[in-house]
Amino acid sequence: MVRKIGILTSGGDAPGMNAAIRAVTRTALRNGIEVIGVHDGYRGLLEGTFEKLERGSVSNILDRGGTVLGSARLPEFKEDEIQNACVRNMSREGIDALVVVGGDGSYRGALALTKKGINCIGLPGTIDNDIPGTDFTIGFETALNTCVECVDKLRDTSSSHQRCAIVEVMGNHCGDLALYTAISCGAEMVISPETGYDELEVLERLRYLSEAVHKRHALVIISEKITDVSALAKKVSLNTSFSGRATVLGHIQRGGSPVPRDRMLASRMGEKAVDLLMEGIGGHCVGIIDNKITSMPIEEALERPRSSRKRLYRLFDRLV
Repeated sequence: MVRKIGILTSGGDAPGMNAAIRAVTRTALRNGIEVIGVHDGYRGLLEGTFEKLERGSVSNILDRGGTVLGSARLPEFKEDEIQNACVRNMSREGIDALVVVGGDGSYRGALALTKKGINCIGLPGTIDNDIPGTDFTIGFETALNTCVECVDKLRDTSSSHQRCAIVEVMGNHCGDLALYTAISCGAEMVISPETGYDELEVLERLRYLSEAVHKRHALVIISEKITDVSALAKKVSLNTSFSGRATVLGHIQRGGSPVPRDRMLASRMGEKAVDLLMEGIGGHCVGIIDNKITSMPIEEALERPRSSRKRLYRLFDRLV
């Protein structure tokens, strides 16, 4: 029987994490289970920075971005010694089970603790939407809204001049933010890990748009870590009639109040996490597939290929 649940947020922060903390806390308390907040992710487990959460502790956080529990990297958590120290700290605190909100690295930590006797449930919290086992992650929708808002403003100024706006968005090896932003903003090109990158092809396409089609402006959305966008913008200026301008949206994409969809998603997933732990289930992660809240073993999720976006890339190609 679960008497006390811990909850932590790990990895990069994502809008909606606070909604998940709130949902786990209030669902558990309603079922007579104590809740312990762990500050600064797995580092908090190691250092024992625990806080008892009451209903009032999670009031007024639903609409806040970031995470009130904080997050920190702990690369050494993969070491068996460190994991054992964390288990000892949880046992001393009386924590029977743990909810971990984060990315795939956080999932691996949750799986490791489950194998050491502490049932853990993972919730997908990342703006990149790069976690298998779920169609959407907590924070993705809010980050997408931020990207679209910023790109719409850039389009306004680019359309007043003969400019090509090259906008770098986050993604960390996943092109969903780039693809969804490109479709939503009517971009001329999207460059992502899924499309690959051919600089000559990009320049030829932009040259055609500027000199043959006589477009006054163009918009290129590109995922991070693919190329130096400032260097690409200079080449656009040198090789086409457009004046290239590079914009890196950066960490602004992580911030802001979560949109209603992320608040709902986090709340539904938080409730599901507590339900699973009350059933004695550990080593699972929660997801949303075809708009249904589901769960599956973490090992299965990590080995599962991400849903294909081929249909959406075809849609983009047809709309250009």
